[in-house]
Amino acid sequence: MAATAREDGVRNLAQGPRGCEHYDRACLLKAQQTCEDCSTLFGEYYCNICHLFDKDKRQYHCESCGICRIGPKEDFFHCLKCNLCLAMNLRGKHKCIENVSRQNCPICLEDIHTSRVVAHVLPCGHLLHRTCYEEMLKEGYRCPLCMHSALDMTRYWRQLDNEVAQTPMPLEYQNVTVDILCNDCNGRSTVQFHILGMKCKLCDSYNTAQAGGRRVPVDQQ
Repeated sequence: MAATAREDGVRNLAQGPRGCEHYDRACLLKAQQTCEDCSTLFGEYYCNICHLFDKDKRQYHCESCGICRIGPKEDFFHCLKCNLCLAMNLRGKHKCIENVSRQNCPICLEDIHTSRVVAHVLPCGHLLHRTCYEEMLKEGYRCPLCMHSALDMTRYWRQLDNEVAQTPMPLEYQNVTVDILCNDCNGRSTVQFHILGMKCKLCDSYNTAQAGGRRVPVDQQ
């Protein structure tokens, strides 16, 4: 068997190079950006760790991520806890979750860590693809994992305050109270029932859910 392999190797050498004029099947391949013989450029960008050839997109190799990312490098930093390269404007301004980048996007269920689509960090710390985040906002405003508000809703809550004030409930519901759980601060409170929404007493958010039955005053039962 060994003799046959040696004979095949000699026969291949005798046939000369195959593929292109610089590639000999009998030699070990050495990945590099340019050809040693003619200096032909194989890729504007080449990573000698990932062996990635590509057009110049200001890529950089992140040792912590273990892959090449589209830069420029100075616009990104690697968050060790999230385990992902994030935009510089998020340094010290995002909530970290251990290895959150290793989770799939909860919208499309595809990988986030190696995706070419930029990751969007929600206030709760969960990640979505930027494109998935933009599509989600067309249908709702809450994180699909924890139901926390996915953006600053303060202006909308004030508008809802005005709508609630201008929409009195029917007499039989005016003194009805309910227990609510706030999805934004995780606090519990008892508030007056209103069909348009029930406002958290702790953080003024309307991103709440009813956590118990309605309570009617004894004199109205």
